[in-house]
Order: sequence, then C-alpha cells, then structure tokens
Amino acid sequence: MLIRFKKNMEKIAMGLLSFMPDEKKDVKKLQNTIKEYESNPNWNLYLWKEEDVLGAIGVRVEEHHVIIQHVSVNPSHRNMGIGKKMINEIDQLYQENYTVYAGEEVQDFYQKCKSDNV
Repeated sequence: MLIRFKKNMEKIAMGLLSFMPDEKKDVKKLQNTIKEYESNPNWNLYLWKEEDVLGAIGVRVEEHHVIIQHVSVNPSHRNMGIGKKMINEIDQLYQENYTVYAGEEVQDFYQKCKSDNV
C-alpha cells in the first residue's frame, strides 16, 4: 500500500532513493532530494509498505501532468511486482486530474510496467 512520506521515515526514504542511479551514494544529493520532497508542495514522495517499507516513488506535479521522477525497490524485494504496483497506484491516484508521465530516469521501467498491463 502507498503511504505518504513523513519526516520520521527520512532514513528509510534516503536508503531507498540511494538505489536510483542519479542519487547513488551521494549523501549530499540525497539530503537535497529529501529536502525538496519535504519543502516543495509540488514534489510528493510515497513509500510502499507491506509489513515493512519496501519501495519509494516520487512525483513532481505540474500544471496538467504528474511526472514520476523516482522509483526504487529494496534490492531483496525486487522482481516481485512492487515497482509495478507503485506505478499503478500513482496512475490511479492522479488519473482524474492529471496525465501521468515518467521522467527520463524511470522512463524504461515505466514503459515496461505499462506494456505488461496490456
């Protein structure tokens, strides 16, 4: 289930986002990314929680569309459909008022998820 990021989940979110190629192991960049999600009302970070938090997905809301800019799943839980579930939940969450797109970093994964749904 998708849950909205809260400050007390910062370390978990940073750990998950550190698996993104652009963020990879750069603590300063990760801190700046988390700060942006905390302070910018147009940036929304969600975590995927089952028993534990297993994934993160971040979006940027613009005038008529939502751009998925981060998708990350704990490596020990990959290939279980969690990333696809997060993409589908974001689509459902925003579909009424926005068109959902994928940013460059997650474009290939997004397209794979969408083609699997056909």
